[in-house]
Amino acid sequence: MAIRFDDIGNRLRAFRLGSGLSADEIAKQIGISRTALYRFEKGELAKIDTLEKLAELLDVSIPTLLGVGVEYVASAVSYFERTRQIEETAEHIVVLAGPISYLLASDCFDETLATILRENIPDDLPDRDQALEQASDLMGVLTARKATFRARQPGVLNLLSATEMDGFLRNGLVGRLDLSEPERAERRQLAIAEATHLAALMEEEPIGVQIGIVPDTLPHTGFQIFRQPDRKVLTVSPFRLGAQPNVRVGVAMITSAPEALSLHEKMVADMWRRALKGAAAGKYMRKLIARHKG
Repeated sequence: MAIRFDDIGNRLRAFRLGSGLSADEIAKQIGISRTALYRFEKGELAKIDTLEKLAELLDVSIPTLLGVGVEYVASAVSYFERTRQIEETAEHIVVLAGPISYLLASDCFDETLATILRENIPDDLPDRDQALEQASDLMGVLTARKATFRARQPGVLNLLSATEMDGFLRNGLVGRLDLSEPERAERRQLAIAEATHLAALMEEEPIGVQIGIVPDTLPHTGFQIFRQPDRKVLTVSPFRLGAQPNVRVGVAMITSAPEALSLHEKMVADMWRRALKGAAAGKYMRKLIARHKG
């Protein structure tokens, strides 16, 4: 398999963003200029000893940095930056990511998400200031990701679990469950608004957008399959956005291994066969919404 230096540069940028270190700090610690670091991130060839220093500083293995086998990503910022990079050339995306797929969420969801990510960080968390900064960095990555998606408009197949959607409507769009009852009531209304937005998409069936709601439990670990012109990429991630998000703990995996892709594609085909689609899906969703409005 040919080495893709642009991919190495993309991974380097993603892990740099996830580290919380500035380009100046990284360049200084490994003895290169900031300009040289940016050149590496653009895909210019770096010496192996420089890559080794970068890998050690960023706490990532050389195989992961080179994209050999499976990429393991322990930072949500790094993971979503890698997702954004992969989406830049994707022609079709399959998404299983909890009750809300970020790419198809409304603009109002973006406005609430920053608040949810902050309130999800415990007050007594060590290095809380750093966690808040990382949440801010993540919002920057997500905003750029959605802008790219809307500009390119690749096809999307989104699978939702009816069970998770029911819990989402019951608990509301919250970062934690100990909010006051007035706050909880407001967040439930936000969840209803988001579900209504999804129901409308199901009914309208915009060109290139397919949404299916599966009336049973789906895997709790999300995954996405990206079809690019020359390859497919699978990401498997514990990181979740939206209600009771998780952007602090877990390890995501990114791979183009044929067996992993084949197994996940078979799972998608099975879930899609069982899913409610189009008007039937919209009707089911509106019944869920009505149940929680009352």
